[in-house]
Amino acid sequence: MNKKELLRTVKYVLIAASAGIIQFTSFTLMNEIIGWDYWISYLIALVLSVVWNFTFNRKYTFKSASNVPKAMGLVIAYYCVFTPLSTMLEHYLTRKCGWNEYLVTAINMLLNLATEFPYQRFVVFRKTIDTNDIAMKDREKELLKQASENAGPAAAEKEDLSGGEEE
Repeated sequence: MNKKELLRTVKYVLIAASAGIIQFTSFTLMNEIIGWDYWISYLIALVLSVVWNFTFNRKYTFKSASNVPKAMGLVIAYYCVFTPLSTMLEHYLTRKCGWNEYLVTAINMLLNLATEFPYQRFVVFRKTIDTNDIAMKDREKELLKQASENAGPAAAEKEDLSGGEEE
């Protein structure tokens, strides 16, 4: 994995962690304070975290200028599979096996992290990575840096040949 992709992965994990905090906090509020059933609290908290995660990862991790409705449609497609499966897992583990609701939520969040990153990287943003205004500015900075590095040795060589005197 090159440095750029490693940095992209770290950014994704950090933004996903912040989405996880939103999910966990909103879940706790709805489940414990309001007293809603686990599954409705889980689904609402999941939607809140998905919107947060999509918005910030699109802009800062994948730096994508993609068609937002199309990209969000692909994310919704992912969640059309993930949500029923994770809800069934939640129901089975909490109701049938007696597992703690928060442990099951944490497991679902880890499963989400492990499956959604590759889905977004290789499906949702595959052809549009590094196409937004932030990516363009980064590219300009990199080109200027390369130009100055390339000009540096040539300028030093010219100065050596002229004896340090201006023409």
